Amino acid sequence: MLSESIQSELGEIVGNEHLLTSPEALICYSYDGTFHESLPEAVILPADTAEIAQVLELCNRQRIPVIPRGMASGLAAATVPVDGGLILNTVRLNRLLEIDKANMMATVQAGIITSDLQLEVEKLGLFYPPDPSSVRHSTIGGNIACNAGGPRCLKYGITGDYVMALEVVLADGRILRTGGKAIKNVTGYDLVSLFTGSEGTLGVITEATLKLIALPEAKRTAQAIFPRLEDASKSVNAVLWGGIVPATLELMDETAINAVEDYMQLGLPRDAEAILIIETDGDPADAARDMDVVARICSEGGASEVRIAKTPAESDELWRARRSISGSLGRKRPNKLGEDISVPRSAIPDTIRGIKEISQNRNLPIVIFGHAGDGNLHPNILFDKNDPEEWQRVQAAVADLFGLAVAVGGTLSGEHGVGTLKKPFLESDVGPVAIDVMRSVRHALDPHGILNPGKIFD
Repeated sequence: MLSESIQSELGEIVGNEHLLTSPEALICYSYDGTFHESLPEAVILPADTAEIAQVLELCNRQRIPVIPRGMASGLAAATVPVDGGLILNTVRLNRLLEIDKANMMATVQAGIITSDLQLEVEKLGLFYPPDPSSVRHSTIGGNIACNAGGPRCLKYGITGDYVMALEVVLADGRILRTGGKAIKNVTGYDLVSLFTGSEGTLGVITEATLKLIALPEAKRTAQAIFPRLEDASKSVNAVLWGGIVPATLELMDETAINAVEDYMQLGLPRDAEAILIIETDGDPADAARDMDVVARICSEGGASEVRIAKTPAESDELWRARRSISGSLGRKRPNKLGEDISVPRSAIPDTIRGIKEISQNRNLPIVIFGHAGDGNLHPNILFDKNDPEEWQRVQAAVADLFGLAVAVGGTLSGEHGVGTLKKPFLESDVGPVAIDVMRSVRHALDPHGILNPGKIFD
C-alpha cells in the first residue's frame, strides 16, 4: 500500500472520494479485457488535466508507478499493474469540448466513450469512422493509446489516421500540446504519432482533436457463405482487385460459425467453412453498384449463397453473427486468448492454413475471424487456464502464431497493442535495434520509468 503521507497528498489533489484504496475497489481495477490479474496499490480518478499533472509530478518525485487506464477493454493486458502502483483512471475527463464543422474536426477529453462521440457528430452529418469492437464502452484516450482499429479500417483507416492534435501530461507533470487543425504540418518531429499507440508508456493523453469526414448517405450489407475457407480467403483479394473498397470485409471460420449458432440459433449453415460479412457505403447508387460487384465476385469465387440485406433491420441481422462471436466462445471453454496478428492480404490464405495446422498440432481449438479485408486476423485460442498442461500448449501455440505472422511478412498486432502479452515476442518482429531506439525514447520522456512499467518491453 502507498504510505499514509502519499495517500494524503493524492487526496488533497483530487479529493479523498476520488482516491480508492478499499480491497473491493482494487479488485475491480486489477484486470482488463484479458484473463490477467494483478492488484494496484490504489486507484485515482482525477477531474482534469491540471490534477493529472499534479499527480504525475508527485509520483515522479516519489518514484511511484502509474498505470493510465480508461475503460480497460484492452486485450493485451496493457492496463493491468505488473507490480502494484497507482491506477490513474481518466474516465472523469469525458466531455465533448467542440465540434468544428468548418474544419470538420472534434476536440474531446480522453475519457469520452467512442460511440458517444460518433452519435454526436452524426447528428451534424459528420462521421468518425474508427469502430473497435469495444466502441460502446472504450474511451477515445484508450483507443489512441492502443491505436485501435475495427471493421471499418479497410476503407477508412485506424484511429491514428484521425488524430490531429493531442494534449499529453508527461511523466514529470509537464503538459505537452502538439499538433493542430492544419491539415499539413511537418514542423519538427511528429509527436502526435509518437504518442499514438504508445500504450501509456510515454505520457497520459488527456485531450485530442480528431478529424471527421462526411457521413455516408447509404450502406449495403451482404453475407457470403462459402463451403470452402480457401475460396473465402481468396475472394477477399478478388473483391479488392475488382476495384471495390468495401467499408468492411469480415471473415468467420467454421468454428466461429458453429459457436455462434450454438449460442444464438441464427440459422447459420453449419456445413459452411467460412462466412464473409461485407458492407459497402457511399451515395445510394454507389453503395448498391459496389455491392452488386461484390456479390458477383463472391459467387464466381465459390460462394454457395450471397444474402444482401434489403433493410437496415436485415443488415443488423446479418451483422449479429459477427458481433456475437466473442460472447459465444465463452460457452465453449472457460478461457480464450484473443490474438491479433496482421499479415499482407496476399498471405491470408497461407496464414489461415498455417493457423489450422497450429490448432491441429497443439490439439487446441483456434477460432479464426477478423478484418480479413486488411489482413488483420483474430485467432482465438480456447482453453482452460486451470489445466497446467493445456496452458503450456497455449503458450506454445501463441509462439507458433506469432512466428507464422512474421514469417509471411506480417506483425504481432494490428490493433490490440503489445502490453504484457506480446512483450516476449517483440524482438522477433521489430529486431533489437528498434527496441533499443524505443527504449531510448521512453527513457528520454520518463527517465525514472514510472509510466506503465513492464509494458511493451521491460
